[in-house]
Amino acid sequence: MSRIGKKPVDLPKGVTATISGQRIEMKGPKGTRTFTATDDIDLILEDGSVLVKPRGSSKRARQQWGMARSMVANLATGVSTGFKKDLELVGVGYRAAMQGSDLKLSLGYSHDVIFTVPAGVTVTSPKPTEVIVEGIDEQQVGQVAANIRGWRPPEPYKGKGIRYKDEYIFRKEGKKK
Repeated sequence: MSRIGKKPVDLPKGVTATISGQRIEMKGPKGTRTFTATDDIDLILEDGSVLVKPRGSSKRARQQWGMARSMVANLATGVSTGFKKDLELVGVGYRAAMQGSDLKLSLGYSHDVIFTVPAGVTVTSPKPTEVIVEGIDEQQVGQVAANIRGWRPPEPYKGKGIRYKDEYIFRKEGKKK
């Protein structure tokens, strides 16, 4: 039995869900998202919550059960409150600034890095050493944040680089004389 799959997904205020076959569509204040479940899963809408049930006791149905419930819960969270990743730039001269719809990063290279922000994601830089990535699709927000971080991942000796706000960098001791 899936512990996650058994829980119903409660719909937040202002969010409506419509189910047609294996496809669920959620509309909320932030936008509209859809998810198509596999044939091993049943989606049931009853009084303000969505239930996810397996169609049998096969291994594949049990595997898809918890995953489908998590995807439906992420749809509800995305269209109501959205997802957010905070990045911070640590290092001398490391800066970020918005340049129209692009993010301009100064990361110690001989040139500035221009990161084009994909559609569906909002990137802001309230301070020169801070970047905020927001959107309604959790996977896309995480991927954009990882792509930005990939330009200069944090290194363990001085701690310089682009890191997530809550990330801990294990520091190493330098060379001994």
